[in-house]
Amino acid sequence: MANVRNLKKDINYVLGDIIEAVYVWEYSNTDKDTKKSEAIIDEAIETFDLLIAKVNKAQVEDKKAHFKSITAELEEKGRALIEKINKLS
Repeated sequence: MANVRNLKKDINYVLGDIIEAVYVWEYSNTDKDTKKSEAIIDEAIETFDLLIAKVNKAQVEDKKAHFKSITAELEEKGRALIEKINKLS
């Protein structure tokens, strides 16, 4: 099922890029407190675990709608995390 494989890759790439962006911010702002940035990383990891669990859910009535909702949730949560990165000071 290529759709599931691609969705898992998208989840991995999006959240991995967000975590990488936080690490870049931390590296370029070594004089600032990293508690907020570490919280963003933790939230990204929790989101990853949640979305992968939803993708792996076996008993779903409408698979197409299920995967679309996961994709929408990934986009929504990804944008929220990016906003949090942009607000770091």
